[in-house]
Amino acid sequence: MDTSLQRLDALIEAARGGAAPLALSQPTPASSPPVHQSPSTDASSADGVDAALERKYALIRSVGEECVSEGELRLLLSKKPNFILYDGFEPSGRMHIAQGIFKAMNVNKCTSAGGTFIFWVADWFALMNDKMGGDLERIKTVGEYLIRVWTAAGMDMSRVKFLWSSEEITKHAPAYWTQALDIARSFSVNRIKKCCQIMGRKEDTLTAAQILYPIMQCTDIFFLKADVCQLGVDQRKVNMLAREYCDAAGIKLKPVILSHHMLYGLAKGQEKMSKSTKDKDSAIFMEDSPEDVERKIMKAYCPREEGEVVAKPSEDSMQLIEDKLKNPCLDYVQHIVFAAPNAKFVAGSTTFASFEAVRDAFLTEKLSEEDLKKGLITALNRLLQPVREHFTTDPEAVRILTLISEWLAEPKDMRPCALRRLCVFDDSTLSWVVHAPLPTPQPTAAALLDTLRCLRAAPDSHRKVLWLPDWSAFCLNCLGGGKTPADDLRAIGAFNELFVAGLRALAPALMAEVKLVVQSQVLLTNPSDYWISVINAGRAFQLSRVLHAVGEPSPDAGHVLAALMHVADVLAVVNQAGTVLCCTPSHQLLAELAIEYVQAAVAGQAELCAPQLHVVPSVPLRLKADDGKWDPEAELLLLDSQADLQRKLKRAFCEPGNVEFCPPIVLAEEVILQYAPIARMVVTRKPENGGDLQFSSGEEIRNSFVKGDLHPGDLKPSVRDGVDAILDRVRKVVSSDKTLKDAEKELTKVLKRKKK
Repeated sequence: MDTSLQRLDALIEAARGGAAPLALSQPTPASSPPVHQSPSTDASSADGVDAALERKYALIRSVGEECVSEGELRLLLSKKPNFILYDGFEPSGRMHIAQGIFKAMNVNKCTSAGGTFIFWVADWFALMNDKMGGDLERIKTVGEYLIRVWTAAGMDMSRVKFLWSSEEITKHAPAYWTQALDIARSFSVNRIKKCCQIMGRKEDTLTAAQILYPIMQCTDIFFLKADVCQLGVDQRKVNMLAREYCDAAGIKLKPVILSHHMLYGLAKGQEKMSKSTKDKDSAIFMEDSPEDVERKIMKAYCPREEGEVVAKPSEDSMQLIEDKLKNPCLDYVQHIVFAAPNAKFVAGSTTFASFEAVRDAFLTEKLSEEDLKKGLITALNRLLQPVREHFTTDPEAVRILTLISEWLAEPKDMRPCALRRLCVFDDSTLSWVVHAPLPTPQPTAAALLDTLRCLRAAPDSHRKVLWLPDWSAFCLNCLGGGKTPADDLRAIGAFNELFVAGLRALAPALMAEVKLVVQSQVLLTNPSDYWISVINAGRAFQLSRVLHAVGEPSPDAGHVLAALMHVADVLAVVNQAGTVLCCTPSHQLLAELAIEYVQAAVAGQAELCAPQLHVVPSVPLRLKADDGKWDPEAELLLLDSQADLQRKLKRAFCEPGNVEFCPPIVLAEEVILQYAPIARMVVTRKPENGGDLQFSSGEEIRNSFVKGDLHPGDLKPSVRDGVDAILDRVRKVVSSDKTLKDAEKELTKVLKRKKK
């Protein structure tokens, strides 16, 4: 027999706990994952089944309590022998035996079957969960410790890769974050909240950062090009989210989900071994002394009767296979002791060759609780001894473990946490910052004029800044519907090109003083600190606080992420001199959220000054009574033609004497008197109708209209011609620039998609 097949056979037999092989046609017991009869030693059996493929499938399948789906796993193994598996882990403290020995055994099975196992060292995830006080350097040290533990525990590293999330994400920031933003905009907040189990948090206690966790973990799967997600049952919900995203994004090959068993904690009713529990004796750590192991196992919950622990609802349970006994000692015998090739278990005076034999002997009282526990103590100490030796004899290992122990002993308020942020302005100039409106398929004159009004409000002493939030717009699905995310990003860029061109056409002198900041471009100058500042902002707020600022009745996860990005954007522009955020009322809640965070974040930072808020009223330019629905015929659009303008003004509401709602008067005041070469509007009339009228203020127009001196039939044509002359400046700029003409075509494509 081929040596590799012999090795596979040994591992498969160990995965079955030494039980006799099941026939392929025999029903699979409910208490164990499906296993298959060992094929013959030939390359293929008589019925045409590939023997090596069957061995690989059986070995890998034995790792998981559940496989979604088995057919896809078989197909993967047949089409891609060198497949990629992935698991992520948070460097958050000492490692317990479920993470150490159990994981090492599972990884060895997967790599023996030809897989390459990628460990995603989720240092940024640990930061989101406030591990090690949110100190990224300390978190990285813990990551090094975990790798040392696995190496000492016997993990075969020949087909294992360790990738640090903070490093890989920073190196490939555009690809990673556009994928993350696309996932965020694809799911509602309520759907993401269902994944909260992966963080061990209940929905009503979530911070905003904890909404980012499932989004980023889902992104990791695609970023790493993982064929198989080999994580615990507790991660199942977010892995299934990745498969749902494949449906939404049109991805045909979904990742296979292979969810391994969650080892019980040693305390009664503890469904998952955890290092964060207050009862430190409920978990066995990889460097525990023999005395520690003996004490913990002898105290462990070890029932013979079923039903002593009330089962949790299936959706909250971390066990996919029903276990009414919930005995952690038997659990370790099955999943740790008998996971090793050709394992035997000695308890009392008996040597057991299978887990089933141990369980039967214990339940029938042929094996005492004391003997079971003593046998387990001996077996666990044998597995842990190489790790103990490494952390007592290797100087660097000793140093790392000592540091981690000291850090874990520190009170939380003693742990340092530096302010991490993108820094756009490192000078002493006062800044007046305006955020551009979110893109729409049809840019409106109202949005343009609101932006100009905010910029014009800046004192001469301030640097005028226009922030273009293109990635936030993508996250909010502003111009979605393209075949790929790149299509949507291109459309957003087209909107910004046209919008800025419109600003410059109407107010060239003002815009010459404005510094444009494109969000995606500036954040990519320091993506690590930018996204850490997003995460830290999320850590500071309860999810409910962010949702209040968002103000959407049915928010997507993208709304939460975009709100936190806005906070990070504001943090990026503050400096020692001072910053003013200027916005209209529609943006006020988000601005207040950002200021609330930044004021707390910069407290005690002598080189930074908290921002202030200045709200400029928005002036509606709607041409008809507002019925709450978008109607392009009721809006003045930036790219309206002369014919469009004539048609719309002819139909615009304009009741004689009514100045409470008179769109033509608003247009005259906000467009003509503000942006015409001469701040004056001339109403041309025949001599028999009183002759021409001239107005230099909105008040003059309203007074004349109330008195009846100015009739709607005279007002509308004059406003039409005056506005047309101003918008014609925009048309000429667009028609003379190829980039802008292409941008206009891009928005036309979006509009056609929206109408379908």
